[in-house]
Amino acid sequence: MRWALAATASIALTSFASAAEVAISCGAVGQELALCKSGAEAWAKKTGNTVKIVSTPNDTNERLALYQQLLSAGASDIDVFQIDVIWPGILANHFIDLAPYTKGAEKEHFPAIIDNNTVGGKLVAMPWFTDAGVLYYRKDLLEKNGLKPPTTWQEMTEAAAKVQEGERKGGNDKFWGFVFQGKAYEGLTCDALEWIDSFGGGTIVDAEGKITINNPKAAEAVTLASSWIGKISPDGVLNYGEEEARGVFQSGNAAFMRNWPYAWSLGNGADSPVKGKIGVVALPKGGADGKNTGTLGGWQLAVSKYSKKADLAADLVVYLTSKEEQKRRAIEGSYNPTIAGLYEDADVLKAVPFFGDLKATFTSAVARPSKITGANYNEVSNAFWNAIASVLSGKAKAETALEDLDGELANIKGSGW
Repeated sequence: MRWALAATASIALTSFASAAEVAISCGAVGQELALCKSGAEAWAKKTGNTVKIVSTPNDTNERLALYQQLLSAGASDIDVFQIDVIWPGILANHFIDLAPYTKGAEKEHFPAIIDNNTVGGKLVAMPWFTDAGVLYYRKDLLEKNGLKPPTTWQEMTEAAAKVQEGERKGGNDKFWGFVFQGKAYEGLTCDALEWIDSFGGGTIVDAEGKITINNPKAAEAVTLASSWIGKISPDGVLNYGEEEARGVFQSGNAAFMRNWPYAWSLGNGADSPVKGKIGVVALPKGGADGKNTGTLGGWQLAVSKYSKKADLAADLVVYLTSKEEQKRRAIEGSYNPTIAGLYEDADVLKAVPFFGDLKATFTSAVARPSKITGANYNEVSNAFWNAIASVLSGKAKAETALEDLDGELANIKGSGW
């Protein structure tokens, strides 16, 4: 059975009689697709094989649904899957153990991510790049208004309002103070977890499986976020994903942006209106007694157990997740390495200076409760982002939404995660 997938593009390479074609799924946020293609092409030239790039949906919910459809049917269309850091517990049964192929290379990577990718004693995925949310800001506009980078969300709110007022008085009626990922999808789960954890409101479900979301600190965080809509953030932010937020910020129409590190290289591209005007700091604390929190993100590469070329596919994974390839991706696309040594590499730090300054942000990012909730995580996250969306849109108060969410999560948990 052949499946109707998103548009595919084969890399044209010299083919040998014994050459085989390996298919890999790649995302297309920012420079993802281009860097995936160039990395796969280098491996293909080295090995004499061919790589087919399968372009899958950027929306993580849609991509997971497609993956589940293909894998549940045992389809062999895709050999290598690019998977979110939250998916090993959901998809592990469909992937091979990569440990026999890595020759111990996993020991170079952050132990926490390797642990995340190890399910039932099997290394079901290798880390490709990691992520944590960061705060982008316009250095020139903060300086113009006599402001410093904010250290708390309240400071950010006030600074965003001040800069927005000044730019609009100057004639830019399209200017906003703050853009972020407000659409009801996994990106909102990431953003809202950052707000809540920074206020000391927990992580939705704790490491022991206890539901913790219904608390005053969480309500305080979400209430503050709801106050941004229509004031320092456009109503349209409720439909923004990563790229929509980047589009507004990079066009010069926002003072602050929450996004992932990939936006740095694009914002400083030759054709960017804000090139050289961008600063990056850790996301603000919830308050004086709060903490800086970035949600752990990132993507892994896994090999389907239904692949007819598992050995070759595993070799491609080992190549793409290697130190050399991660260094290239960091320099060209500001994708965070999962190998600690690269955060002290002179070439990497020249290209992305904040990798050194914010190393702690990336190594101690807050994890979504995907490991403890396992196969139920997608349902947990869906309930969470819908509850947050109801508050942001003004349909519910934070206290009511979180109380209702607590009950919904209890029903999902049932007799256990």
